Amino acid sequence: MEKAMFAGGCFWCMVQPFDQLPGIKAIVSGYSGGHTKNPTYEQVKTGETGHYEVVEITYDSEQFPYSKLLELYWPQIDPTDDGGQFQDRGSQYRTAIFYYTEEQKQLAEASKAELNNSNRFNKLIVTAILPASTFYRAEEEHQDFYKKQPKAYKQDRAQSGRDEFIAMNWKENKPR
Repeated sequence: MEKAMFAGGCFWCMVQPFDQLPGIKAIVSGYSGGHTKNPTYEQVKTGETGHYEVVEITYDSEQFPYSKLLELYWPQIDPTDDGGQFQDRGSQYRTAIFYYTEEQKQLAEASKAELNNSNRFNKLIVTAILPASTFYRAEEEHQDFYKKQPKAYKQDRAQSGRDEFIAMNWKENKPR
């Protein structure tokens, strides 16, 4: 099993696209990239901890290679927005790919360059590619939020503008 870590704004919206796919063994919502040890949701949402909201994915690379994770990651986000994602604003909602290995770094950089060169967006791709740092698991209420609180999840997602952006900019990769 290998691990991947992605920041894509609100971590609630980053679980479902990866969940229940062959080779994906676990998806955990959490925090990473900051300076506060053992942060809480209340601390992270202030934007003062330096942490991103992230998902850590445990996967079988034989069944679901890292390159396929990257192909699924990009269409979940606005990679040109460095101030957050959709209605969620602040440093804790920025996008980033956190790599655990040199191979992951190289694949992430190549996929970012390919997206930049695709002319899909008329702005520069600003999603950071960073070395993985300590991952802190979010509180239990944030795990699998889309399953535990489907009504609240759907309402929050509908209000966010994420789905409209995805439909407009990633037509061939519409969300489920």
